[in-house]
Amino acid sequence: MSKLSRIYVDTCLRPDSGLADAVARATLPPAFDAAWRTHLLPRPWFVSAPQTAAFARDLDGLFDLLVSLPARLFDGDLDRYAAEVGIGPEPAALLRRAGSGVPAKLGRADAYHDGTSFKLLEFNIGSEAAGLDMAVFNRGMLGVPEFAAFADEHGLDHVDIAARTAAVLRDRARPAVSGGAEPVIGLIEGRGGVAAYGRIMRATVEAMAEQGLDLRIGEIGDVRARPDGKLALDGTPLDLVLRNFAASQLLDDPAGPAAAEPFFRAHESGRTILFTTLESGYYAHKSALALLTDPRWSGAFDADERALVDRVLPWSRTLSAPGGSGTGSPAASRELLDLCRERRERLILKPGGGYGGFGTHVGWELTDAEWAEALRGAAERGGHVVQERVVPCPEPVYDPGTGAVEDWIAVIGAFLTDDGYAGAHARVNRVDGGAIVGLSSNPGTRMVGVFSHP
Repeated sequence: MSKLSRIYVDTCLRPDSGLADAVARATLPPAFDAAWRTHLLPRPWFVSAPQTAAFARDLDGLFDLLVSLPARLFDGDLDRYAAEVGIGPEPAALLRRAGSGVPAKLGRADAYHDGTSFKLLEFNIGSEAAGLDMAVFNRGMLGVPEFAAFADEHGLDHVDIAARTAAVLRDRARPAVSGGAEPVIGLIEGRGGVAAYGRIMRATVEAMAEQGLDLRIGEIGDVRARPDGKLALDGTPLDLVLRNFAASQLLDDPAGPAAAEPFFRAHESGRTILFTTLESGYYAHKSALALLTDPRWSGAFDADERALVDRVLPWSRTLSAPGGSGTGSPAASRELLDLCRERRERLILKPGGGYGGFGTHVGWELTDAEWAEALRGAAERGGHVVQERVVPCPEPVYDPGTGAVEDWIAVIGAFLTDDGYAGAHARVNRVDGGAIVGLSSNPGTRMVGVFSHP
C-alpha cells in the first residue's frame, strides 16, 4: 500500500478536510464531464515518481525490442513473424498498407503495480489507445483549493497526456499543413464507431482544443479524397488523420478495406498524414510480448535486454494446437497445454488481438473443466496468449456516499510517444470486483487521473 494513499484517506475521514468530496467539486470541461463524471473514482491515484520514471525507461526499451522482432527472429520476414504471433494473411496484408517498416512510438502500456514494481499486462501500440483526455481530471482537481494544498504539501505532479500528444500531432502533421499555422486533424472512427464512442471522442476533441488543435470527428466513410489527393471531412481539408479505427474493424466491414484505401494513398503521397498507420497492429498483438519471454528465442537478446524483459513482463506464452506455429514441436505444444492446465490458478488466457477484456478467461475464477475447455478452444483457434497472474497491490478508497473505506486495485495506463513518457491514467476496480478491470467488460470499473509523488 502507498503511504500517501493512507494519508489521503485518513485526511478524507476528517470532516473539515474538504478532500472527501473534492472530485465531486472539481470543475471539469463539459464534454469530459458528460463522458466521465459518473465513472470517476472519488479520489486520484498516486504513483511513485522514481518508479514511474524507471518503468517509462523500460517501456521505451521494450518498444524497441518489440519492433525489432521480425528482423531478430525471422530474418525480416513479416509473413513468418505474423504467422508466429497468430496474425492471419488477410489482416497481415492490411497492416502493411502505408507502413514505413517502423511504427510510430505512440501507445499506452497497461500495468499492475505488485507492491514492488510495475508489471506490464499489455502494450496498446497505436493511436486507437483511449485516454488522451484524462489529464483534464488532474487540472480540475488542482482547481479545488483543499486538494491543491494537499498536492503542494506532498509534492504531487503529473504529466499532461493531451499536451504531450498535441506536440507529437503538430510535429507529424507539419509536412502536410497547407491551410494555416495549425493543422486540421480528423479524429476518424470505423463505420458506426461514433455512435459507440462519440462521447469519448468529444472529450478528446475538447482536450485537444485546449492545446490549440482543431480536431474534427468523423467515420471512415465520411472522408473523401480531393482531386489533389488530400482528404477532406465535410468539405474541410485534413492535414492529419488521428486513426481511431483498427484493422479488425475494417475487416469486419465488407466495405472497410476499400474505404481505407484513400487514407493509405493520401499518406503515401504526403497530402494527409495517417497517424498512426495500421502497422502498429503487428506489435500491439499480445503474442508479440510472449515472444520476448519464450526461451526458444532467448539467444536473440543480450544480457541487458533479457534483464529488461524479466523486470517488466510476467511469464507469457502463445497457445497453438499440437503441430501448429507458436510453440515449436507437437510435443512442446502438448507440454505447454499440460502445464497451463496444471497452473490454472496462476494464469489468465487472452485473445492476442483482443481489447477491453472481451474473450478473456481468468483461470482462478474457473473450474478445472472450464479452464481445460478454454485452453483447448484457444489452442485450436490460435493467436491466444496465456500469461502469469500479477497480483496488484490494493489501495484504500474512501467513498463519501457511504462513508466506507474499501480496497481497490488499479491498472495504470502509461502513455508513450517519440518524446518518451507522456503521462498516465488509471482504470480501477474493487479488489472483489473481478479480475478484468475495464469499462467495456466490467461495469464496476472506474477511471481516474494519476499524480506522482517523490
